Amino acid sequence: MPDYIYLIHPYRHEFFASPTELEDTVMGAHFEYLKKAVAQGMVLLAGPCLDETFGVVILHAENEAAAQQFMLNDPSVKNNVMMAELHPMRISLMSHRA
Repeated sequence: MPDYIYLIHPYRHEFFASPTELEDTVMGAHFEYLKKAVAQGMVLLAGPCLDETFGVVILHAENEAAAQQFMLNDPSVKNNVMMAELHPMRISLMSHRA
């Protein structure tokens, strides 16, 4: 199964400094969406950059269409809190660090 990475960036520049109540709710749903996908073995890694620039999701998907669908169904993307870009990738090295 191929691997993909998608990057998410907030639409609002003030998102990190002052998220709205709606954005907080949507990001909670985003976290639960990814947490479920981790438990299912689809998402390998997900998290925000600490310099408040973007978030990263690395996932396994059957094909690019499935990866695109997963990304577009991410609540942060679906609810227009985050814009997203998808890229195919090959994981060449991976630690099994917990």
